[in-house]
Amino acid sequence: MVINVIDSVDNKKIKNLRKLKDKKYRDKKKLYLVEGEHLVLEAYKNNVLKEVLLYDFDIDLDVKKTNVSLQVMKSLSDLTTPNKIIGVCEIKENTSIDYNRVLILDNVQDPSNLGAIIRSMVAFNYDTLIISNDSVDIYNSKVLRAAQGMIYSVNVYRKDIASEIRKLKNNNYKIYGTNVRNGISIKNVKKTDKYAIIMGNEGNGISDEIEKLCDKNIYIDINNNCESLNVSVAASIILYELNR
Repeated sequence: MVINVIDSVDNKKIKNLRKLKDKKYRDKKKLYLVEGEHLVLEAYKNNVLKEVLLYDFDIDLDVKKTNVSLQVMKSLSDLTTPNKIIGVCEIKENTSIDYNRVLILDNVQDPSNLGAIIRSMVAFNYDTLIISNDSVDIYNSKVLRAAQGMIYSVNVYRKDIASEIRKLKNNNYKIYGTNVRNGISIKNVKKTDKYAIIMGNEGNGISDEIEKLCDKNIYIDINNNCESLNVSVAASIILYELNR
């Protein structure tokens, strides 16, 4: 049931929802926004959807509904042409880590890269993502769009990755860095049941501190005319190869 209609961008509720574009405010309120019917439905199926905002649209969901004007929807959207539905979702943080198939991201900054990596993790059966404290926020709107709802199929943890790597090593995990220096081709990696892969920053790769914790470096064989691969592309290839 529609309980109210909002047509002013200066409405207090709308102002507060706009603040969710900022990570600090998202962290404070434990809320984030998703845009579009597909992402809203994925959030609903995973029990994190708290409310929907609608413009000239309706949807059969058992959550609070608020009709808003086009101008209000534009003020909340990050898109040139806004969707007709935006969801307000609850951040549910994982409090314990059940390690299984692990990918670690060291200072990955591009939200589209993070979203694409998450989709590849689901595609190739990796269930645990540990992202460094200085990596892009998982609830960034561009990450959410690129991941296309797959964030709900991966256990995501924002941690001090050096500490987490040490825990993994103590639990007999093999730690693979991604660096051509002193590395071995992904084709020659001996598969084990317990391993973690580390992908580094788009420009600088894995930090020196983290590289020292790696058991081995691995790399992808590519044409010499190509200097490097985008981090999401490289991650996808590595996840695919080790999943075969």
